[in-house]
Order: sequence, then C-alpha cells, then structure tokens
Amino acid sequence: MAARPRTHKIDVENLYQKLDKRSGKVYYQYRDPRTGKFHGLGSDKKKAILASKELNRLIYEQLTEQYQHIINSNQVTIKTTGISTGKWCERYLSIQKERLTVGEIVESTFKSRRSAINVLIGRCKTTGIKELDTKTLATIIDEYKSEGKSRMSQVLRSVWIDLFKEAQHAGEVDAGYNPALATKPPRVEVKRERLKESDWPIIYESLLKNAPRYTTNAALLALTTGLRREDVCALKFRDIKDGFLYVATSKSKRKTKLAFPLELTNPLINRSLGEIISDCRQSGVVSKYVIHQTKRVYTVKPGDRVDVNRVTHHFAIARDLTGLKWKNKPSFHEIRSLAERSYRKVGIDTQVLLGHKDRRTTDRYDDMRGGEYTIIQIAK
Repeated sequence: MAARPRTHKIDVENLYQKLDKRSGKVYYQYRDPRTGKFHGLGSDKKKAILASKELNRLIYEQLTEQYQHIINSNQVTIKTTGISTGKWCERYLSIQKERLTVGEIVESTFKSRRSAINVLIGRCKTTGIKELDTKTLATIIDEYKSEGKSRMSQVLRSVWIDLFKEAQHAGEVDAGYNPALATKPPRVEVKRERLKESDWPIIYESLLKNAPRYTTNAALLALTTGLRREDVCALKFRDIKDGFLYVATSKSKRKTKLAFPLELTNPLINRSLGEIISDCRQSGVVSKYVIHQTKRVYTVKPGDRVDVNRVTHHFAIARDLTGLKWKNKPSFHEIRSLAERSYRKVGIDTQVLLGHKDRRTTDRYDDMRGGEYTIIQIAK
C-alpha cells in the first residue's frame, strides 16, 4: 500500500507544524536548538519558513562565536593562534581613538583606518591573529583592485601593516610577524586633472555665486597658503600673532610648523592673506575658527567649525556649474598644486611654503599630469 501524501511537509530545520483538530488549521512552531522550547509562528507557512531560516542563521552564528570564544580561551590555543582577529581589531581601534583624542592623527585618518579594520573584521573576525597569512590578506586586497577600488586596496594594505606593528608592540604576535607587509603594494594612478591658472577666475566667480561664503574663503586661503583642506578648516583667529599666521600642519602630526606673513599674496588674486582673514571676520558671527558656520544646520550652530567634507562638496558643485570640461574633475585639493605652481613662477621657495622635507614631493605638485604642452625652443 502506498504511503499517504504529506500535504504539509517541511524541510526547514527546527520548524514544526501542528494540526488543530478543532479548526482543521495547521499552525507552525519553531524549536529553539539552544533550549528545546517551542515558539509559535502562526498559520502562514511562507512567513513561518522565512522566520525559521532567519532564526537559524542568527542562533547558529551566535553559537559559532560562543564555541570560538571557548576555543580561544584555551591557553594552548591562544599560544598557537593568538587572540581572535576581531578582538585585536577592537583594541587597535581603541588605540587609534586615543591617538585621535591627543591630536596624533586627524579625524579623516581615523575614519580611513576604521573602514579598513571593519573590512578585516567582516572577513576574519573569528580567525586567530597568528593564523592570518599573506595569502588571505592578498586575496582581499586583490578583490578590491579587481573592482576598480585601487585606492581602497592601498588603504587596506597600509592600515593592516600598522595593525600588525601594533600587535608586535603589544606582544600578541611574534616580533617581525607582519603578513600584510609581504603583500604587493597596489599601484594607484592619480586620475584627477590639475587646475590651470586660466580655470581659477571662472571657478572663483562660480564660488561667489553658488557656494556658501565659507567655501569661497576656504578656497582663497588654500590658494594663498597652499595648505591642505584639513588645515584650512582648523585655522583659528588666535593663530594670528605679530603679523603672521602660525600653523602646525596636521599631516606631519604637528611637527611641521609654518609662519605665513599676513602680506603674503598669491599672484592669481589681488588680496593678501591678512585681507582674506579680515573678510572672514566680517561674517557677523562670533567664532574662534577662521572658516566657520554662519547659519544653523541641523545640529551645527553658527560659529562652529566647518566640516572639510562640506567645503569640498560645495566646491564641487560650484566647479560643475562653471561649464568647464575635464576628463577627470579636479578636487578642492588641487588648489594646493595651483598655489605651488603660481608661486614657483614668481620665485618663491615652494618647498618651504608647502612644508615638504623632500624636494621631490614638492615637484610632484608642479607636475601638470599631461595637462600642458612643452614648447619647443627654436634656435636663433
């Protein structure tokens, strides 16, 4: 005799069905594998299946972490594999947060490192730190490169190298153990074009019409001083003393200290540094920051420091409204290169201006990246 048909057959683990003989309805229950207790899921089969699958995923993920914790708690295992990568990454981020607090690194650096660490946590959270090898890290880096994210792959490698240096210092791995260091450095081709001198008047007019006042002032300060956007946005009125603007640059961890005379004037504009700063004071808002917010925007109050990303965002909008055409649009940072090139023409030592220890670094700012022609001199 053939078996009677199963009209309510279920293949989802831990999901059970129960027939109510009084109503003839089928109800579904989920059995928690941790406790053995049943929990009702109603009479909708599709919803019950979806709920059971999600519960299975969450519970087994939790159990896996618990088992891994038990294994990692074993001293013999710790000696062999090290603490889990997830645990060390948490400690590493705490170290970076402390460095941010004391001013050793800037906010953008912290965010960049946090992003790279989160990638590693997502891929290797339960793996012992001593078990991470070059092949594993190289595979992740190569995935980002193949997706066209060369800059991110470069950041991953750089941050992971530092992660293992900190692990060596803390004694979590053996001295010299740094599998990230053995990976091949990704090559990143800078694609954005340079700003030309002829572009500046057009962009400046667009800034006046289409950007907040603080973005225009930030662009003028960047062109006059050659400072990076982070340093421009961090300028304070108290940094002005005895006819100079004093700046300790963030990228050098405040080791490079520059004093700009207030009469310094970029050849592309008709106002001195002192005059630009004076214009910043005329915003009608009391603030300790030279570049400051003039209106309330959500939680940001008038007088607060302007976030660097707001400056670059509004610069990009004004740039796009100029009608100028680029294959790869120049960012706010390219003002620094424009400052270097315009000052070099009038004989100013731009290596000193930009605070570079190596002349070759300064020369890279002078490179137009193929954006201009070389004039062939005819012998007379």
